[in-house]
Amino acid sequence: MREIGMKKRIVYSILFVALGLNLFVGAQIYFSSAQAAEKNNFHHQIELFVRVLEKIRQEYVDSDKVSYDELMRGALKGMLSTLDPHSEFMEAQKYEDLRNDTEGAYGGVGIMVGLRDKDNALTVVAPMEDTPAFRAGILAGDKIVKIEGKTTEKITLMDAVKKLRGETGTQVTITISRPTLPQPKDFTLTRVVVKVDTVKDIDGRRTFPLSENKAGYIRMTQFGEQTTAELQEALKKLKAQGMEGLILDLRNNPGGLLDQAVKVCELFVPRGQLVVSTEGRGAQSKYEYIAKGGDLYPNLSIVILVNGGSASASEIVAGCLQDLKRAFVMGEQTFGKGSVQSIVPLQDGSALRLTTAKYYTPSHKVIHEKGITPDSVVPMSAEEEEAAFMKRVPGGVDFDALSEEKRERIQNARDIQLERAGDFLKGILLFKDRGQSARKFAGKR
Repeated sequence: MREIGMKKRIVYSILFVALGLNLFVGAQIYFSSAQAAEKNNFHHQIELFVRVLEKIRQEYVDSDKVSYDELMRGALKGMLSTLDPHSEFMEAQKYEDLRNDTEGAYGGVGIMVGLRDKDNALTVVAPMEDTPAFRAGILAGDKIVKIEGKTTEKITLMDAVKKLRGETGTQVTITISRPTLPQPKDFTLTRVVVKVDTVKDIDGRRTFPLSENKAGYIRMTQFGEQTTAELQEALKKLKAQGMEGLILDLRNNPGGLLDQAVKVCELFVPRGQLVVSTEGRGAQSKYEYIAKGGDLYPNLSIVILVNGGSASASEIVAGCLQDLKRAFVMGEQTFGKGSVQSIVPLQDGSALRLTTAKYYTPSHKVIHEKGITPDSVVPMSAEEEEAAFMKRVPGGVDFDALSEEKRERIQNARDIQLERAGDFLKGILLFKDRGQSARKFAGKR
């Protein structure tokens, strides 16, 4: 009997503990659900907002700053700014400026900028070739800490672009912070109409000579309206010389037009192949871009060069051709700008600029904030990149103003990534030639 009583007590104890744990877990789930429900309770949150709004209206010290219009617009700007660096509330004038910029020519200095790092520092994604910024020696990765002497801390991307642009012939002074500079340096740039060739050869021209091992080199500086046409022209010139391999240099290419990125991919992938897709929350934000052309160069071996200045459309091209095993990607991790911004006009002339989708490669790898990882990582230090960059700037380096050590470093600079790409492609083409020779020999026997 005593043993039976002991067993009952043990069973009751286990049941009591189990019941207690069940109640505890249930309570935790209940409170978590209640907290989640409270966060998404529209009426409660609106009540809180109105209470704060009226408190500010009644007691803020400067009464001329608390009109309903000013407070509501401030709330909208704050709300959009907490989402990501590319979403924002645009006043009517800013929206009008945006439309003017996209519909016509504008004066600028040739810098593509973005907000990077945890503090959203204003960063040069890449300078555009043959522009004032490029010739002055502005580099990808440079931090713009001031524009016209005013700090860029907490500046929005649209405000930064607006300050950098202006009438042609006018000047703007930017202050650059760079790891290789002992202290921030001022650059005074004269605005011009930014319109440059987007496809160039290794010498910065458009002659496109072929190397001894039948490898061509094409550098794409950005994706503009004529990029695909320019690329086709370059490919025809190289093909006429017997091109068997190609180095496609997308380093410091900040991107540009999505349709041009898709058309570039169409030159190297089969008809009907998925090139890139966009996905957001709604069904309408999901879209697939399918190749309409056909692979015009099926036997062409391709190496793509990328680095931290390769962004947006560059990442779409590199990601697509890498996924499809159509190209070997070499260099460094890309920038990671792969989001879609939609403009939503509002009744009073203002507008929302809202991130509504992200780009995905054919294998469904997200580009935004991740970038494209090269098949072969070939790093270059900041000093090596700077020296190689300045060496190829056509007439853009004032050697007399440089120290003897820096002049020597620039004159002896090596583009390690380009050299490695050339060696890799040479090996592929040599192996391909040996394979063809072996097949011909076997056929004669």
